Amino acid sequence: MALVNPFLLHTKTRLALHVSAPPSKQVLHLWTNPYCNFNFNKVLSSSRRRKESWCVAAADIKASTLLDAEEDQRILVGPSSDQERRGERVVADYDWTEEWYPLYLTRNVPHDAPLGLKVFDKNLVLFRDGKGQFQCYEDRCPHRLAKLSEGQLIDGRLECLYHGWQFEGEGKCVKIPQLPADAKIPRSACVKTYEVRDSQGVIWVWMSPKTPPNVSKIPWFENFARPGFQDVSTTHELPYDHSILLENLMDPAHIPISHDRTDWTAKREDAQPLCFEVTERTDRGFAGWWGREKDGSMPNFLRFEAPCVLQNNREIVDKNGEINYFSGLFLCRPTGQGKSMLIVRFGGTKRSPLVKLFPQWYFHQNASKVFEQDMGFLSSQNEILLKEKVPTKELYLNLKSSDTWVAEYRKWMDKVGHGMPYHFGHSTISLPKEPAVIEHAPAGLIAGLSASSPAKGGIGTMHAPNLANRYFRHVIHCKGCRTAVKAFQTWKNALSAVVVALAALAILVSGRQWKAILLASASLCSVGVYACSTAIAMNTTNFIRIHRRL
Repeated sequence: MALVNPFLLHTKTRLALHVSAPPSKQVLHLWTNPYCNFNFNKVLSSSRRRKESWCVAAADIKASTLLDAEEDQRILVGPSSDQERRGERVVADYDWTEEWYPLYLTRNVPHDAPLGLKVFDKNLVLFRDGKGQFQCYEDRCPHRLAKLSEGQLIDGRLECLYHGWQFEGEGKCVKIPQLPADAKIPRSACVKTYEVRDSQGVIWVWMSPKTPPNVSKIPWFENFARPGFQDVSTTHELPYDHSILLENLMDPAHIPISHDRTDWTAKREDAQPLCFEVTERTDRGFAGWWGREKDGSMPNFLRFEAPCVLQNNREIVDKNGEINYFSGLFLCRPTGQGKSMLIVRFGGTKRSPLVKLFPQWYFHQNASKVFEQDMGFLSSQNEILLKEKVPTKELYLNLKSSDTWVAEYRKWMDKVGHGMPYHFGHSTISLPKEPAVIEHAPAGLIAGLSASSPAKGGIGTMHAPNLANRYFRHVIHCKGCRTAVKAFQTWKNALSAVVVALAALAILVSGRQWKAILLASASLCSVGVYACSTAIAMNTTNFIRIHRRL
């Protein structure tokens, strides 16, 4: 191959052209270029030498092609079954509606307002009734299709704010203000309901309108039920498809690069080959072990379970022989084309004492930063998949040493994608049948008032409903962070007023000693204002990646 310019052998077409016959004048022109060190004018001085040199070059090309194929086979993820090797598709019985989807963290569901949510393209409204029980309806009023999630709770009943129709229990309409006194409420004036369950601090919804809820399908996470297990849980809305989100979450290889120095563990110099072992493949997912190649062990256990549950577990034995359990749990909910919602739960039976020194909102804003670091290229990935309209095997180069779980997930999509509204599989693809609906947010004064309600969680007109905004991706879904931001805002306003008052007093008083005391106090309050402003910015301002020289 030293005789052949590598820039010319870039496609199979060129390779076939050069191997099929001795070089013509046209081919000779391609071969005599500045990148090639061999002088073909001397080689082609006689017909005999011409034949011999061509045979050598052709043999070299063939040998190199075989070597390249062997190298690709060694480093790239290949077929995982005999059916895949034969090009046969394995199809599993699957219906996306006959599944439980994670809606919300239980503790973050408002007590005094309905909550609008989505599963794929289905709009739902979740609320607590007068008895404190969770109810879930289709998010549209049977009267004129207004969103019930824009309504309010009156004595435990859900009221549509368009005309005041009220609903309770199993979606029964119990009040229509415009109905004559002697008329009965029509039987058809009811809303479609969905079954919900509260399990291990998460609200799950059963999406099938025909099949009764299968309670045995609700995921149960053993580590979260262990004595002494504590977790930090956050919720995030994200502007890309749930399949891309899951793919990103099961990709440990990107962490040192994408999240370099985000916390104490991610460092780009730690990027290295990983090793994987798939131990289980079923119609409902897959599982296996993984670890760093240089460590020679695979201590981490990953499990993906339909429809959108991913967990990464590890057990560590301390010096006393006690086993400590650690889990990273990711509950991903599809919320429409190019959108998803994620519940993240990190925890363990043993925690570092340093964790107690930081408020919970600090860890939440750091988690938001992590997702913002990925957001740019994951959104562009989503765009390319929709634009190219081909399976991922024609677009991805999956390495065995980093992308094994990604390939497994897309191959699982091949099995069950036919039972989803749309999917991007390894070898198959089905695009959405209908284009995504663009949801326009209200503007001006109305947006400010709407954002101030408990269901929206806004603060005045500071923020606009926008998934590119950290406040609306996370803070409105987190009662703790929302409370913290409002508290910091209150303290900032109060301290600002004190600074003005102290400065005014310092001007009015005549004694130097009092002037010094008042100005020093004003300075301390100014520090407090700055600290509050910084805390608010940490919770509400997006991470901006700054390219730097290493």
